[in-house]
Amino acid sequence: MLADRTAFVTGGSQGIGREIALTLADEGANVAVAARGDGIHDTAAAIGDGALAVETDVTDESSVASSVEATVEAFGGLDVLVNNAGIAGPTAPVEEVTVEEWEHTMDVNVTGMFRTVKHAAGHLRDSDAGRVVNVSSISGKRPLAKRTPYAASKMAVIGLTRTLAFEFGDDDVTVNAVCPGATKGPRIEAVIEAQAAELDVSYEEARRRLFTENAALGDLVEAGDVADMVAYLASEKADHVTAEDVNVSAGSVWY
Repeated sequence: MLADRTAFVTGGSQGIGREIALTLADEGANVAVAARGDGIHDTAAAIGDGALAVETDVTDESSVASSVEATVEAFGGLDVLVNNAGIAGPTAPVEEVTVEEWEHTMDVNVTGMFRTVKHAAGHLRDSDAGRVVNVSSISGKRPLAKRTPYAASKMAVIGLTRTLAFEFGDDDVTVNAVCPGATKGPRIEAVIEAQAAELDVSYEEARRRLFTENAALGDLVEAGDVADMVAYLASEKADHVTAEDVNVSAGSVWY
């Protein structure tokens, strides 16, 4: 489905990002695994041929620029940009959130995507199958108490996606967002623990009340489900899908 295409995946060292990188590689793509941590080498090793580990800090424009150029130099171009790097931000009432926490969450989750798109744009326009897939969240669509910076950042990602879709449309570059629900893994476990502490309830009660009680499937999402949706949006099967924000939420959000 993605043979002879090159993808650049931020936050590819662990969790959803690692699963996305592995899935795109399974579909035939060359994959640049971009993140700050050493996990990029583990992900690249798991892929084998056609993988490139590029140490990348999305809050540093020079780091982003050099990583994109290294990818193009290694593979001869860039077709797919997956903006997955993100942080959970603080769990606290808004009056207890510091300006520094707010700005850092926005810098990673929103401005980081702007930096990668800025430096990938020319290469994506040159591609015959340019794709941008931004990982947002269902928290960008519905309230999540005491997570103001995170929710606001993920709403901004949807706005960025829609705007870029029209900016790139004349060059046949599609731009979409994937909005995962709570996804199994260490990050959501930490979020649930923090919410449980804030609500003064057990971990199990916080998990049920906040993330599974109102989901049609009554469960958290698998990272592989998110990766499969990203792969679809990156493929020729989604040639006429753009400016969309697609939920992978186990039925917890319907809009």
